Amino acid sequence: MSLTIGVTGGIASGKSTVARAFAALGIPWVDADDIAREVVEPGEPALAAIAERYGERLLDAQGRLNRRALREIVFADPEERRWLESQTHPRIRERLEARLAQMAAGPAPYHLLVSPLLFESGQVALVDRSLVIDAAEAEQIRRTASRDGVDEAQARAIVAAQLDRQARLARADDIIDNSGDEAALRRQVESLDRRYRRLAGASP
Repeated sequence: MSLTIGVTGGIASGKSTVARAFAALGIPWVDADDIAREVVEPGEPALAAIAERYGERLLDAQGRLNRRALREIVFADPEERRWLESQTHPRIRERLEARLAQMAAGPAPYHLLVSPLLFESGQVALVDRSLVIDAAEAEQIRRTASRDGVDEAQARAIVAAQLDRQARLARADDIIDNSGDEAALRRQVESLDRRYRRLAGASP
């Protein structure tokens, strides 16, 4: 039996870092953010719908999505965010299901679905266990502003648009505390790897 572990957490909580640590132990993963980028590539129906709704200003000279401009729209208006999700979420889910099926057919005892919106999007229905990567909101805001080149107000809006930290923790089957150093993070990953292998019926 190949288990699907859903990895989630607020923006800039360290989800990709954790996924890479599991990958170093031989565990494959798919990132919903990567799939989200795929479904708005040129030629995709979702991108055509976005351009029709907001105009060509949402496209760059190569016909690709101007992500920053779209982000400013949807994080300022919940109605627009809901419309965008109605265009992208079903397409993301369809592709995720296909990738998860491919990994389940492989040799690894378990695999990861990394998704910032695991609970909000309903993708939690695709997993056997949920793993929340936890970081203080102040740290998330600092990392987001630094990483994405946005100001603090927009970083706060992004964090506020996601599921409340305590609500996310309450729904977790497992939690990694990403407030320490890299060694502490790796130890937590190694401990969970042993647990997940046992649950999947594989030797640790």
